[in-house]
Amino acid sequence: MSHEIAASKKALIKALKGEKIGRAPIWLMRQAGRYLPEYRKVREQAGSFLTLCYTPELAEEVTLQPIRRYGFDASILFSDILVVPDALGQHVAFREGEGPVLDAIDHVDGLRALSLDRMPERLAPVYETVRRLKRSLPAETTLIGFAGAPWTVATYMVGGKGSPDQAAAKLWAYRAPDEFQKLIDLLTEATVRHLAAQIEAGAEVVQIFDTWAGSLPEAQFRRFCLDPVKKIVAALAARYPSVPVIGFPRGAGALSKDYFRETKIAGLGLDTGVSPLWAKNELQPMGCVQGNLDPLLLVAGGSEMRAAAKHILETLGHGPFIFNLGHGIVPQTPPDHVAELVSVVRETVL
Repeated sequence: MSHEIAASKKALIKALKGEKIGRAPIWLMRQAGRYLPEYRKVREQAGSFLTLCYTPELAEEVTLQPIRRYGFDASILFSDILVVPDALGQHVAFREGEGPVLDAIDHVDGLRALSLDRMPERLAPVYETVRRLKRSLPAETTLIGFAGAPWTVATYMVGGKGSPDQAAAKLWAYRAPDEFQKLIDLLTEATVRHLAAQIEAGAEVVQIFDTWAGSLPEAQFRRFCLDPVKKIVAALAARYPSVPVIGFPRGAGALSKDYFRETKIAGLGLDTGVSPLWAKNELQPMGCVQGNLDPLLLVAGGSEMRAAAKHILETLGHGPFIFNLGHGIVPQTPPDHVAELVSVVRETVL
């Protein structure tokens, strides 16, 4: 059986192609992470977060852990969106209790130190992890590769760390949009190469995370969020027409309609703030939607979580749909609550 035919029989890929499968496939963003005791053990063994990302046997292990526990329909490569600036030549570190810290780039001159040529060697361990997962995952489990969207990655590169308002990147984009565009263009090409290499290594679906899409006004959203993703999707579709792309423009609100239609992604990730009914009426006619349980409902568990999950399933589950969260699993999530959620989704016949 060819790779393409085998992939087409998987529940998640069927949903992305709009096929009826009788139940919602489920995977969860950040399903491999600190809420699992087995992950914390491997993370400690690795020593640093980037070492974990760049050590194939360890990255493979933590990617497989939630599949062993819960049997999700998809497994997403364990890595990070900031491996791209790291591979381009920007200094990236992860500090305990502080998160990512980068040597900030706040002027076009800072781009001279970055090079696409460094990427293949630096990211070779990531692609080796994908190859290992292709061999070790259960036959029915879809392997998802991913990257950060150019705008979101740029916010970290320019700000030097995460921020509540992405002010540093926004100010550069407002003051010198054509200079800022050069960074976006570099990241667009880097993202195409990174995702293509994951597909070559065995990824069957790729997701583009635009975590800070909602921080931009409409004009800048179109220029720095929508247009780059449109270029990335077109470049991948030209080479890998059978590989679906999921976009996750978190916080985009009503602009997600244009994003879905114009980027030509196969699936649209919904954040927690999107009404399932609005998504059913306004977004699902364009294709598969994915989401969007509040991660804190998963922490709380119990009747409120079950009711919210069932509402999402009843509203969106009769069209093309993948069950997920509205953002990633948070570290304080009890593993038993994840098992309960999986049961609710699996027991709901659509």
